[in-house]
Amino acid sequence: MTLLALSAHTGIRTAEVGFLLMAIAGAAIAFDAAAPTTKRTWSLVGGIALAAGAVLVIVATHWGHF
Repeated sequence: MTLLALSAHTGIRTAEVGFLLMAIAGAAIAFDAAAPTTKRTWSLVGGIALAAGAVLVIVATHWGHF
C-alpha cells in the first residue's frame, strides 16, 4: 500500500528543502552558542528546524526515489 507517492523531481526538491532546514538549524544553534544571553530561543528554532529537515529527508528518501 502506497501512503505517499512522489515523483523523482519532487523527491529531490523535498530533500533539498530538508537539507536547507538542517543548514539553517546549524546556523541557529551556532548563533545561540555564541550569543551572550541566557535566552535559548535560537536553540528551540534550531531544534525544530533540524527535526523538520530530517523528516523531509526521510520522506524524500523513502517515497521520493531520492
